[in-house]
Parts: sequence; C-alpha cells; structure tokens
Amino acid sequence: MPPADAVRDGRPLGAQLQISPGAVVLGLCLPLLFLHVRYQPSVGLPLGATLKLQDAAVIAIAIAAAVRAVRGGVAPLRAARPLWIATLLFLAWIVAATFYPLLSARAYAWRTHLVTAVEFGLYALLAPAVPLLVRRRADALAVLGVLVAWSSAATLVGVVQWLGWDIVGAWPQGRRQPSFLGPHDFAALSGMTLLLGIVALFWQAKGTAVRRGAWLAVAAGAIGFVLGGASAGVLGLVPAVLFAAVVAARRAVVGRRILAATLATAAVACLGVVVLRAGDFSQFFGFLGVRQAETSASTDIQTYSQRTLLAYIGVRIWLHHPIAGAGWQGSTEESVVGPELPAAHRRFPDLAARAFPGPGHEYGVQILYLQALADLGIVGFALTVGWLGVAVAAGARTALRAPPNLAWVATLGVCWLVLALGLWAAMGLVAGIPLDALGWLAIGTIAAGMGAAGMGAAGTGAVAPADSGRIRR
Repeated sequence: MPPADAVRDGRPLGAQLQISPGAVVLGLCLPLLFLHVRYQPSVGLPLGATLKLQDAAVIAIAIAAAVRAVRGGVAPLRAARPLWIATLLFLAWIVAATFYPLLSARAYAWRTHLVTAVEFGLYALLAPAVPLLVRRRADALAVLGVLVAWSSAATLVGVVQWLGWDIVGAWPQGRRQPSFLGPHDFAALSGMTLLLGIVALFWQAKGTAVRRGAWLAVAAGAIGFVLGGASAGVLGLVPAVLFAAVVAARRAVVGRRILAATLATAAVACLGVVVLRAGDFSQFFGFLGVRQAETSASTDIQTYSQRTLLAYIGVRIWLHHPIAGAGWQGSTEESVVGPELPAAHRRFPDLAARAFPGPGHEYGVQILYLQALADLGIVGFALTVGWLGVAVAAGARTALRAPPNLAWVATLGVCWLVLALGLWAAMGLVAGIPLDALGWLAIGTIAAGMGAAGMGAAGTGAVAPADSGRIRR
C-alpha cells in the first residue's frame, strides 16, 4: 500500500480518489434519466405541464453544475465555445418556432408546444453539466460505473422478459423487449454501455479493475442492445465502433486482439438485432413488393411501412412550409397533417387505417432529420445539422489531436453522439426521453474532452486513465 502522501502526476493519490459532490449528484440522478416515465411519480403544473421525477433529476444536476461553476469557475467550458454557440442557435430557433406559427391563420397549440420546448431546453443543461461536474478521474469512474450498473440491471430485466417472464410491460416471449425503458431507449442505454466498454478496453491497461469493468460493460451492453432490437441503433453503432477503432489505432493505444474482439462483439450485436427483427424486415419487403405482402398489412400497424408513410407526410409538410417549417412539433397538429392525408391515402392505399395519423394518435414524423425540415424548415434544418456537425467535428478533432491519455473522453462523446444520430433516424426530437438524455450527455462528454485536452498541460486534465500515455502493441 502506498504512503498517504504518495503522488502521481503531480497530485496526491488521495485527491485523485476523492469523488466531488457534484459528480455524486450526477451519478445518483443518472438512472432516473434512463427510466420510462410510467414508473416515475409526477405532479401537475400550469399550462398543462407535468414535473416528472426525471425532470427533478435534471434540475438537481443543473443546480449542482451551477454551484460548481460559481465555486470553481467555468474554465472546462471555454474550449467548447463553438459548440455552445451552435447549441444556443439551435435552441433559439426552437423557441422561435413555438411562436411564429401564430402569425398564420391555422390552429396551433402553442402553449402545449412551449411546454415541450422548455423541457427540451431543460435537458440541454445536461451538456454543460458534464464538464463542470466531472473534472477528475474518480468523478468519471463513479458516474460511468453507475451507468454500467444501471445498464446491467436493465439487461437482466430484458433477459427475463425475453425468456417469458411477464414483468414491467414485457413484450411477447422471444421478441424485442422494453426492460424498464421501452425498446428504443433500452437500445440507447445498452448501446451507450457497449461503446463505453469498447473505448475503455482500447485505452485501459491489461489487468486493471477498470479493464474488468469494461468487459462487463461490453457484455451487458451487447446483450441489451440485441434485446432492445432497434434497427436504427445499428446505423449508429457501426460507425461509432469504427470511429473508436480508427482513433485508437492511430493513437497506438490498442492491440490487435482487443481490437478484433471488440469489433467481433459489435458485429454479433448488430447481427442479433437483424435476426430479432427478421419478421419486421419480411413485412417491409412485402410492403415494397419484393415478396408477397401479408394480409395483416391492411389491418395491423407494421413498423417500417408506417415509418415510410410518416416520412412521406413529413416531406409534404416541408414542401408546404419550406423556409420556417410548420412550427415546433407542428407535424403533430391536425391543421398541418390533415391536408396531407388524402394524398397519403392515395399513395399508400393498402396500409391499415390505424397507421395513419389522426385525432388520438398524433404520431409525428418520427425521423429527426425530416422532423427538423417539417417543423423547423430549411433554416431550422441547417441549424440542426450545424449543431450536430460542429459537435462531431470538434469531438473527432480533439480525439485525434489531444494527448493520447486524454483522447478517450472526446472519443467516447463522439461515439455516443453517432449512436444517437442512428437512433434518431427512427425517432424525432422528443423532450424528456432517455434518447434525449443520451444526445445531451454525448454533447457534454465531447465538451469535457475538449476542456480536458485544453487544460491537460496545466495538470487539470484529471480525467486521464491511470496508465496515461502507455502504448500497447
């Protein structure tokens, strides 16, 4: 055992192992961000708003971050200034998009949509909270350890659901499962954990406790990702894993065996999703005319054919509102969707009536990129792409140029954001869901990596792994 005053990298070991109060708050609140709303208590607020337990968790995280900023300064945020500017422009347009539809003659429930815009903005506070609260290695290990533990619990619940145990809203045995999040968000949490494990394996030395935890993250994440069965997640996971592998290889921090093992695990996870969703793919091929369509297509909602229908409606909405869009969440409004339904029925005459949006089932576009066009117009789409593009570009540049012992932070942030980009191909911008939390935590992790890289030379980049700078062949 080292003496009490032992020092590593110029800092006492005791200081490195101490977890800051802000990181404790973030770690304790993290599970609430990845829990389905049906399992959370809530209270009603004016304007029809509802304060859920997860909203309270976000507020607690934001308060802890504000306190930390007052006491310790905002230096970790400065390096990511372009990212914050892009984020503020994007959010400002969303706020504007809750009001400019009032200038038109059509009906628009601006009060309802203002509530969702505020909630979406509230979750955006998670982004600056990450670099403010996670400043030391011990902070990062504590928060990420909670993530792995919570994801492992979700995977365990998903496994018993898949085996036929009817708990917490399980789906039929043998099909994709929701765990305690919902299938899409279950895949989001599991994909986060899988990517965390892969990045940790790339950067951590053999035989360390973190390395052993990384294997747990990979196993729990891969199994949960398959059980969540989000095919859109595959679109994000594949490029995310490839990005991590390229960065690790270029920084010479990963050996061939670990690289091959992690790539194989990711490939098996993606293949598992394809196998689990084989029935949905078969139905979609029937919808496309590649094979004979099933008779249930005209009576039941089928996932991919309905998403094609909603995408068609989204494009038509944008063509009728090309510059500014129909307004935030306007693609769920009857006054916006209704005029497009006759054309949609003519274009897709064989789809079930329940697949079409209408009163009581306001589906929305359910694809972020088309929703941005339909709701926010070409201006909002450009701001959305700019926001995400700045984040990915800044994170990738940091991952490739930062000191090797610090590059893992930005690499993880980019991987998480790329995963979200894939999942958003089957989900719109919905405030207050786990996928929303994934996106903002990814932005925050990228910012944390930029800040750590900028301050690392001054000795404050304390999120470096214990074997900082070690190269493994």
